[in-house]
Amino acid sequence: MTDDNGAGAGFEPPLWEQLAEQSAQLHQGVRLQKVLAATGWGSRRVCEELIAEGRVTVNGEVAILGRRVDADVDRVEVDGAPIGVRPGLVYYLLNKPAGVVTTAKDTHGRPTVVELVPSEPRVFAVGRLDADTEGLLLLTNDGDLANRIAHPSHGVEKEYLAGVSGGALSAGQLRQLRQGVELEDGITAPARVSQPEAGLLRLTLHEGRNRQVRRMCDAVGHPVTRLVRTRIGPLFDRSLVPGDWRELTAAERRLTIEAVAESARQYDSPS
Repeated sequence: MTDDNGAGAGFEPPLWEQLAEQSAQLHQGVRLQKVLAATGWGSRRVCEELIAEGRVTVNGEVAILGRRVDADVDRVEVDGAPIGVRPGLVYYLLNKPAGVVTTAKDTHGRPTVVELVPSEPRVFAVGRLDADTEGLLLLTNDGDLANRIAHPSHGVEKEYLAGVSGGALSAGQLRQLRQGVELEDGITAPARVSQPEAGLLRLTLHEGRNRQVRRMCDAVGHPVTRLVRTRIGPLFDRSLVPGDWRELTAAERRLTIEAVAESARQYDSPS
């Protein structure tokens, strides 16, 4: 039995209502391949291939061709590494001078790294360099990528040049730095270490412990006299003078995301 409007068991909404409901359930926003292309992952055709290969996820689900995303709320990852798709994300590469601190504010009145880059949008440093250390520092408002880059256990590798006192290191001391040094917070992970000349070391680390390079060199009896970070994953720029900054290119952002994904695969896989 139905009322005068036809309501009751078996009532079927008009077709236009059904179509409107189906449309509301579909993902709204911009096509995923367009978003990927805009963030430097290549042409739309290349990005379609990434999606078809199952390498792209949205909010933890493997994406399919035709998927649309809302850049303001959806989390997009390629090979397990987050890519920043929200409007307004910025990525600055700064050559930090000595004497500048990486905190947003300093109670002692020392200059800070955020004073060297544009004030809007507000950014933060990815990881830290102590006040006396010079070199490359990434600043961004992309928290997802920043957390992965700076992860203390398996972040992307960072390369340093360290001037040390005490002359040339012995083969045994270099081996100790490479294999692991016992510090108060545990033994360090294996590192790549070379000695281009007496009193100068090139070290490549994946860990990000506080003052790690300085403490490692102290542990082998060669304190650091000057420390410069020359590379963060794929990011380097020998033409960037101390105090200067520039925005990352789309290609550099893509390479950084790929480095994060590769590092996660390498260090999260069972040994």
